[in-house]
Amino acid sequence: MNFNTIACLLVLISNISIHANIENWPGWRGPRGDGSSLDPGLPVSWTIKENLVWKAPLPGKGHASPIVWDNRVYVVTAIDDTRQRALVCIDRKTGRQLWQKNILESPFEKIHQLNSRASSTPVTDGMRIYLSFLDGNEMFIAAYGMDGAPLWKKRPGNFSSKHGYCSSPIIWKDKLIINGDHDGDAYIVALDRKTGEPLWKTERPNKTRSYCTPIIRNIKGRNQMILSGNKCVASYDPDTGRQHWIVDGPTEQFVASVVYNGELLFMTCGFPKRFMQAIDPTGNGNVTKSHVVWTTSKGCSYVPSPISIGPHFLVVADNGVASCFVAKTGERLWMERLPGRHSASIISANGLAYFLSDRGVMTVIKPGPKFEVVAQNNLGEETNASPAIYDGQIFLRGDKHLFCIAK
Repeated sequence: MNFNTIACLLVLISNISIHANIENWPGWRGPRGDGSSLDPGLPVSWTIKENLVWKAPLPGKGHASPIVWDNRVYVVTAIDDTRQRALVCIDRKTGRQLWQKNILESPFEKIHQLNSRASSTPVTDGMRIYLSFLDGNEMFIAAYGMDGAPLWKKRPGNFSSKHGYCSSPIIWKDKLIINGDHDGDAYIVALDRKTGEPLWKTERPNKTRSYCTPIIRNIKGRNQMILSGNKCVASYDPDTGRQHWIVDGPTEQFVASVVYNGELLFMTCGFPKRFMQAIDPTGNGNVTKSHVVWTTSKGCSYVPSPISIGPHFLVVADNGVASCFVAKTGERLWMERLPGRHSASIISANGLAYFLSDRGVMTVIKPGPKFEVVAQNNLGEETNASPAIYDGQIFLRGDKHLFCIAK
């Protein structure tokens, strides 16, 4: 075998290895719902001048994250002039808008100054795109084909909140599951993905608004759908909606999603008081006194969701103060201020944590005993949405544009 043949084989093996790690980013916080990416080629240090693949103008406003499926990027938006909530499809390779579909036309709801009328990230199974908005005092859920063809629309329950709406749907088997925590008869509901018909609906205990998206994990042979909010952290069977366990409090309102590192569950909240907790998710019933492993009230996040990387747990408070913990014990290794406020949730790739500020500054940090900034990159546009990742590309939704960044 000559040198050229060996070289070609090595390139082929390398390409197979790289493409084996390509993951779609199908919904809120990616393929696992926790902000983690297996992408080996994600850029760390970048500039708009050298690393911008394309920059696409976006109509309207929204804080929902983009989702990516193969060569298409999908993003939802709310358009002030027409009061429309729309779904936009963009070619991933070129940034060209392929189509825009009006999903809902309805009077705008009142919102918190940090919220939008298009804050719920859609989710896709590669066959349909599922979207979630507020229509007056009702939750509005719709399914569209990958080509933008309408399939079904449902209103599974009431929803009332003075801060607006932000419930991102998730997929489980044949089900689409949506958190309906609100200031009324709160609930979680599962719909049939093909038809939108309800499969189960579970009441939530405390009738209090929250904006958290659940995660689903199999823990010691038991499927658990876990979410914080409604004055509690709770686990449910995603097949039936039946509750496994519940932790009361420690405060009233929650926004950030929980994360799980294979041993402990981590949550951060909220309002009126802020807390972080590590929870052992193996219990049954009310486990408030038995399964909370550690708690802290310093440097907690309200809006940005945290990240778990190896033995470390990282979080950034809304004011930009970031912390790194020993996940098992809750020992804080460092606490440092990053540039500006933070609304976006943290993502991770190749053992690094990516923090995106409202100013559009992305700070890349290596978790460990010392505060180590690997890179700091400036988008040049304000952003409130969490990033998406696909095949070495980072997709960042700014105030007016969608950016694609690559090496």
